[in-house]
Order: sequence, then structure tokens, then C-alpha cells
Amino acid sequence: MKRKIKEPGLKRENPQTIRFNSRELSAINQYCEKFKVTNKAKFMREAIITEILKKFDENYPTLWDDDQLRLF
Repeated sequence: MKRKIKEPGLKRENPQTIRFNSRELSAINQYCEKFKVTNKAKFMREAIITEILKKFDENYPTLWDDDQLRLF
């Protein structure tokens, strides 16, 4: 099996830590068990990025929003 060649700037080199209370962690564990999530890090990363991109899409600057911060 050949490995995919990744784009050079996409290597994950910036660790982040996130803390959950007992109820949040229980909900995450139940979800992962029910939907057979085997890679929790990937699942959380995709959930976070999906929410961020959704918010960006909802709040996209218009022609009249000159003061909007451009992140991309």
C-alpha cells in the first residue's frame, strides 16, 4: 500500500490540550461507542474544524463589511 503524499504545510506540529468534565467525557465516549469512532483525535479535530468553517460561511464578509478580519 502506498502512502499519500501530504502537502508540506499541513503537518500537524501544533499540539493543543482540551479538558472535559465527567459528563462531557461520558457523552463523547457514548457517542464514539455508538457510532464506532475509533480515532477520537480525528473525530474531535473534524468536529471543531467543521464548526469553524460553518461559522465562517455564515458570517462571510460582504462588500459593505470593510472592517472584517480576513483569516484566509
